[in-house]
Amino acid sequence: MANEVIRKSSFPDLHLKRRGKVRDVYQVEDALLIVASDRISAYDVVMNDPIPDKGRILTALSLFWFDQLAGIVENHLITADPTQYPAECRPYEEQLKGRSMLVKQARPLPIECIVRGYLSGSGWNEYREQGTICGLDLPPGLKESSPLPEPIFTPSTKADDGLHDENITFEQAVAIVGHGTAEEVRRLSLLIYHYGMTVAAKKGIIVADTKFEFGWFED
Repeated sequence: MANEVIRKSSFPDLHLKRRGKVRDVYQVEDALLIVASDRISAYDVVMNDPIPDKGRILTALSLFWFDQLAGIVENHLITADPTQYPAECRPYEEQLKGRSMLVKQARPLPIECIVRGYLSGSGWNEYREQGTICGLDLPPGLKESSPLPEPIFTPSTKADDGLHDENITFEQAVAIVGHGTAEEVRRLSLLIYHYGMTVAAKKGIIVADTKFEFGWFED
């Protein structure tokens, strides 16, 4: 099935829970089956032209980082081997191979956890207007894509599909999830970013910023 373009997965015997901008999520027993399509999304818009095997690359990247970060933070992965999926998935093993993973179901945190190491994107827009990002004061005179003195945690809202996330202050994040949870996800986000940017730098890659999502396992 390599090189076959998957715009939208279709598994008639499985229960489709939701279809995101890129990934399709199926309920399989008490777990979730996440299938990465080849759809392209930018600024919350799904483009018309998919990229062959994009979903396989996304899945491989996720699995790489889950493995790299296993000693820092727990993740939701059960297995990415379709031969180990529940029986109802077996008819679709070939389509699922390389672009899917079976995961534990979690209750997502209602904020996005963003870490910025460079001044770009929406952070650059706010800095130009106010000299801050998410209420954090930054040194004057920085230029677009300047490295920040140190990486900063800049949370945002988690908007519904079709809407845009909005940057919020840490204090606003505390009001949404509680002080202890906000402190912990800030700590984890900065720790993961520092580790990830170090790994990427060895390959000549700059991680300007990144977003993490956390959740609670129902059990």
